[in-house]
Amino acid sequence: MARPVTLFTGQWADLPFEEVCRLASGWGYDGLEVACWGDHLDVWRGAEDDAYIQGKLDVLEKHGLQLFAISNHLKGQAVCDDPIDQRHRDMLPDVVWGDGDPEGVRQRAAEEMKLTARTAARLGVKTVVGFTGSSIWKYVAMFPPASEELVAAGYRDFADRWNPILDVFDEVGVRFAHEVHPSEIAYDYWTTVAALEAIGHREAFGLNWDPSHFVWQDLDPVGFLWDFKDRIYHVDCKDAKRRVGNGRNGRMGSHLPWADPRRGWDFVSTGHGDVPWEDCFRMLNTIGYDGPISVEWEDAGMDRLVGAPEALAFVRRLAFDPPTASFDAAFSTR
Repeated sequence: MARPVTLFTGQWADLPFEEVCRLASGWGYDGLEVACWGDHLDVWRGAEDDAYIQGKLDVLEKHGLQLFAISNHLKGQAVCDDPIDQRHRDMLPDVVWGDGDPEGVRQRAAEEMKLTARTAARLGVKTVVGFTGSSIWKYVAMFPPASEELVAAGYRDFADRWNPILDVFDEVGVRFAHEVHPSEIAYDYWTTVAALEAIGHREAFGLNWDPSHFVWQDLDPVGFLWDFKDRIYHVDCKDAKRRVGNGRNGRMGSHLPWADPRRGWDFVSTGHGDVPWEDCFRMLNTIGYDGPISVEWEDAGMDRLVGAPEALAFVRRLAFDPPTASFDAAFSTR
């Protein structure tokens, strides 16, 4: 049976939840990866309100959609971030922002992540996708120089803040899939190694694999799948296009907005960028990943009502199943 193809609702949170369900169903998506913002999912209500949970499930069923994961990137980001500033005020609800005191924001964000695990369990969902934030991303340029101890303290801070959250994930039988992404504690290959070591490789903490964040860093998304095959808990399907090589466009983006042609890279609709998708899907087969392929549409140069169904068609064509047992048996006969 083909792996389900889902739509991540994070870039659709300006629309009512039922309208996103209607669109996704009409395009032919199997289900959703539901974002915990907009009116799509409130985990403070979901953790306690049975009627609220049933209402969300009823809307999904009405439109013939399944729920495979929920995502809380925005609040997860605030758990470890330093500094906490206007960027966070712009994306956090009042219940997390409070009076804006940075440590209070981090503590309330951590509480929301615990409630996210509880809400996921009540929805029958086994995976929460999100960010962790990072107190040491601000040192990524390495000047003034950051000492080894300063960096190590960042990983200890991550472990101290996330282990109590992961205790709740363990308690309710849900896993956290961290999206390896710039600005996070794990943003490339070696920082992923360090993050897993920091929390003792506990099973509650795995990875959301999104290859778009690999290609513009010149990382191998296929090799990453193999090396971390026991930690791939979820897959987001998003593409990126590099525009470097003209002597002007840099990989850091130059503080330019998405889709500006002077940027060194951009997110593009799936199939229009530099991700080696066929090799990626073959490796997903090889490592035995059988979960959802979640389309995260984020192309600022294409209307999303065009891009989302186009991305679905692309994934349906390339996300082929692994060989069947009968195929293997055909080569074992003499």
